Amino acid sequence: MESPSIMNHLSIGTNDVERALSFYDQVLGTLGASRQIDMPGIGAAFGKLYPEFWVQKPHNEGEAGVANGVHFAFNAESKAAVDAFYQAAMKAGAVSDGEPGPRPHYGAAYYGCFVYDPDGHKIEATFWDETLSEV
Repeated sequence: MESPSIMNHLSIGTNDVERALSFYDQVLGTLGASRQIDMPGIGAAFGKLYPEFWVQKPHNEGEAGVANGVHFAFNAESKAAVDAFYQAAMKAGAVSDGEPGPRPHYGAAYYGCFVYDPDGHKIEATFWDETLSEV
């Protein structure tokens, strides 16, 4: 079966592996994702069926940083899942960059939220309500 996605996986760096993994265990769990690969002291990969989102120490052993203008969006299966993602993120130490809600400038079907994880990476959960899609 051909994958509908153009991405296989992506990785983000962290300077505090245990804090980052605890955060993503809580937040990605609201979307049905879990650790697919665990590399103690180095990081882990999250996904539903295979490793798609890696959180780890940088391979060059330098300090992890964030990229201005980059963010990572996760699919949610409902508006309630977006809301749960946001609440879990806030409880786990995220900084809000946009509470859950519609973003009509992205399209009538878009519902999402934005937060910064404890390392400063911008992440998003989004639900695309196809019943509201413009034809």
